[in-house]
Amino acid sequence: MASGITRRSALKIAAAGLTLPWALTARAAFAEGEIETHGLSAFGDLALPPDFKHFDYVNPNAPKGGLLSLQITSTGGNQNFDTFDTLNMFSKKGDGAAGMTATFDNLMTSTGDEPDSVYGLLARAVRYSQDKLTYRFLLRPEARFSDGSRLTASDIAFSLNTLKEKGHPTFSQLLTDVESVAAEAEDVATVRFIKERSRDAHLIVAGMPIFSQDWWKTRDFDASTMEAPLGSGPYKMKTFEQGRFIEFELVKDYWAKDLPVNVGVNNFQRLRFEYYRERQVAFEAFKAGSINFHEELNVPIWVNGYDFPSLRDGRVKKEVLHNGAPTGNQAWYFNLRREQFKDPRVREAIGLAFDFEWTNKNVKYSSTKRVVSYFQNTDMEAKGPPGPDELALLEPFRGKVSDAVFGEPYLPPVSDGSGSDRQLLRRANDLLLGAGCKRQGGALSLPDGKPFVIEFLDFSDFLQPVTTPFIDNLHKLGIDARLRIVDSAQYKARTENFDFDVVPARFGGSPTPGVELRIFFGSAAATQPGSRNMGGVADPVVDALIEKIANAQSRVDLNAAAKALDRVLRAGHYWVPMYYRDEVWIAYWDAFSRPERQPRLGTGAPDTWWWDEQKAKKIGL
Repeated sequence: MASGITRRSALKIAAAGLTLPWALTARAAFAEGEIETHGLSAFGDLALPPDFKHFDYVNPNAPKGGLLSLQITSTGGNQNFDTFDTLNMFSKKGDGAAGMTATFDNLMTSTGDEPDSVYGLLARAVRYSQDKLTYRFLLRPEARFSDGSRLTASDIAFSLNTLKEKGHPTFSQLLTDVESVAAEAEDVATVRFIKERSRDAHLIVAGMPIFSQDWWKTRDFDASTMEAPLGSGPYKMKTFEQGRFIEFELVKDYWAKDLPVNVGVNNFQRLRFEYYRERQVAFEAFKAGSINFHEELNVPIWVNGYDFPSLRDGRVKKEVLHNGAPTGNQAWYFNLRREQFKDPRVREAIGLAFDFEWTNKNVKYSSTKRVVSYFQNTDMEAKGPPGPDELALLEPFRGKVSDAVFGEPYLPPVSDGSGSDRQLLRRANDLLLGAGCKRQGGALSLPDGKPFVIEFLDFSDFLQPVTTPFIDNLHKLGIDARLRIVDSAQYKARTENFDFDVVPARFGGSPTPGVELRIFFGSAAATQPGSRNMGGVADPVVDALIEKIANAQSRVDLNAAAKALDRVLRAGHYWVPMYYRDEVWIAYWDAFSRPERQPRLGTGAPDTWWWDEQKAKKIGL
């Protein structure tokens, strides 16, 4: 299922990585006391030994072959759900194509069994200083780009510096803790962090995509391009039709195919992403076999739509998988940059008009649960009065935050399920009048006398059955609320420039949140076009608590800081939370096989699956 540089001046981006050729062949001089490791984590707790053979949730003997075709269900960088006009998803411009991350390797890669551990991919090991401000990534000499050229430390320096200086905000803002990157030798890339670095800064660097410096020498990183950038990953782009589909093929003799982190994954010979503006059209494409793996997000279709010949005769399977990943936050986000949403009482009042109980029963077939927390279904969710560890963090801000922060965390009230709970609407009306709004006949005006107008902006009618009853209740309060559905390009332009009143959004959860919270709720991101701080939250208290989370040195400290932030955000009424499911609904043509178990923090579908030739022949594929 989604921030400008920089808070440090003159990081010598242009000079980093421009070491003279003779210096690159020299042996790097390691500092005394450096610690070498085969993996990294937030708190230093690696579960796998240096000689592990593969992740436990994969089939090490999975065959390679077949086709996985699916629809894009989450975005990153400059990607768009509905279309694409560039193959560089990491720049600020354009609408990036799906699947491009499969063409790039990272220094290290994560495991689905551990919340924050990464193990060597391009880097065979890491050496870090005792103060954890210097990390030397020791590269594998066999690392190659897909054209056979060698990948060196100069490529690492170029990639990190380019992303920091020119990358999409979702990448550049994550690299603000990087002070410098340099190639000490062909196989040693040295990253130095600022003294105020966050806890996870090294993990962020380890997970960034690595580009070819030579390939980009004659090209403009800022410009949209339909030429696939050279990568070193397991796949390379094969063919595409702009805005309709993009297909990748497994790289022949992929250099890292036998590394422990890659055993049992990257099993499909071809990956194909199909683009459909309407979900119903995508579902029809799945029924026809144009898509062979489908994650269902539409509840009515899941309940009533899976009655077609290929499912009845067993060629298509329908399944519910438990998802061990933290729950994402789906909500309507207020644009606090708009005058009508400045007062938290107004935001709370609007939230009272959403009848979750009615929506869940009548629209969602009682299949969802209410989102109440920014860290839903984790140990970081605030519950009950704050404990001593939370109070220690919150007391310095008493008087700067709502008094409600020091009591029970805010919970959306349970309605009577009628769809228009009069008691809740009465409470909403009282809050609006208390905030200075005035009634003129049946219409509500803002304290300055202007009509109270709210436009719900969206690029799809998928949420219309949920949004429309919400809007109807707002009308009863005298608010001129309306839904506007625009094309995806206009939606992307408007949201990136914060030209909206209210938008729906879903942000994925993390088992170990950290510096990325700056992108979603930090003050610096609130004014950065293209950032994920949709609501424009700009609160020094929120900033301070984010830094507490980003620098927590234990799970205990992390949980306490996250709970404190959860209380502050919930008391601020920055959103109208919707709903969630802790399971994933999938359907697929029965041409796949899978490992015996899922990863602990996900479903493994379809990442660890493989094409089963016998099954495919049996159903005529």
